[in-house]
Amino acid sequence: MSWLLTGRRVLVREPGPDITTTIQRLLDDGAAIVVVETDEPTPELRDVVGRGLAELATPGTASADVVLTDPVREPAGPRRPGGTGRVVLVGGGPGDPGLLTLAGYEALRQADVVVTDRLGPLGALTDLPADVEVVHVGKIPRGDFTPQERINAVLVERARAGQVVVRLKGGDGFVLGRGGEEWLACTDAGVPVEVIPGVSSAVAVPALAQIPVTHRGLSQGVVVVSGHVDPGDPRSEVDWAALAQSRLTLVVLMGVATLPAIAESLVAAGLDAGTPAASIANGGTPLQQVVRAPLSRIAEAAREGGIAAPAVTVIGPAVAALEMGLDAAAATAAAPASANGASPTRPETAAAR
Repeated sequence: MSWLLTGRRVLVREPGPDITTTIQRLLDDGAAIVVVETDEPTPELRDVVGRGLAELATPGTASADVVLTDPVREPAGPRRPGGTGRVVLVGGGPGDPGLLTLAGYEALRQADVVVTDRLGPLGALTDLPADVEVVHVGKIPRGDFTPQERINAVLVERARAGQVVVRLKGGDGFVLGRGGEEWLACTDAGVPVEVIPGVSSAVAVPALAQIPVTHRGLSQGVVVVSGHVDPGDPRSEVDWAALAQSRLTLVVLMGVATLPAIAESLVAAGLDAGTPAASIANGGTPLQQVVRAPLSRIAEAAREGGIAAPAVTVIGPAVAALEMGLDAAAATAAAPASANGASPTRPETAAAR
C-alpha cells in the first residue's frame, strides 16, 4: 500500500482502456477515486461505479487531493512468431493482489497476453511489462458481458498465434468459475493448457469477514452452491430441501438477486428461521461490507445494507462462532426460532477492513 494515497481523494482524468486496473490499484493504495468521463462510460467503468468502487463526474464538477491522467497501455502484438503457444488458467483469489499465489504472479510475468475477469486481482496487472496486452472479458450481472464461447475462442486464437496466454480469473477457476469449460476448449483445439489453482472466494471471503465455514461442535462440513437461479426455476440443479436438512454450512455464490427465494425455500424445507447468516460484498477489497442477520431476515438485511454483486452468503451456526463464542453459538443453533423468525443475533453492517 502507498501511504501517500491512504485516505486521499484521487481524480482520474482521461480514463484509458485499462481504467478498471488503475482503479483497483488506487483502491489497494487506500484512495477514494473519482473518474472524470467526457464520453459515454464503458461497461467496465459503469460496473466499478455501480459497485461503489469509484465515483463518476463530469469535467469541472469534482475536487480532489490528487489529480492524475490514466496511463494508457498500448496494444501489444505477439512476442513469439508462429508456432503454438500455451494457455495458463490462473485462479487469482478474491481480489486482493496479496492473495494471488506466487505461481500466479510468475505466470503473469511470463505472459504475452492476459485475458482477465472483472473480479480478478486487477491491481496486480499494473506491474506487468509494458508490452503485455490485457484483454478484459468480464461478465457483468444483468449487464454487458463477453459470452463464454468468445472467451474460449480468444484463448485458442492467441495461443495458436504463438502467445503465452494467461487467463486470470477471480477466486479459483474450477469452483463455479467455468475453468473446466476453458480447459476443454483448449484441449479440444490441441492447445497446451495448465492450471494454477487460486484461493477460492467461497472460503476466503467468509474468512476475511471473520466467519469460519466449519467449526468444531457446530459444522463438520461445507457445501458451495450457485444461486444464479432461484430454487423454483426449472434450470436449478440444487436440491435445496436436502441442503436444509444437511446440518452443513451453506456458501452461496452468485445469489444476491435470488437470496429471498433461497432463504424462503430453506426455511420451508425445515432449516430453522433463526439460523445465523451473513452476506459479504466486495470481499477481499478495501470496500468489503458485511451484513449479518438470521436466515429469515438475511435477504431483507442485505437489501437494506446495500449488498450488491459480487457477494457471498454464508448460512449456518458457524457464522456466529467467532462473534458469539462457541457455547453461545451452539445454544443459538439448538434454540427454536421465535414467533417472528428472529434470533438473538441482530442484523448489522460493518466494514471488515
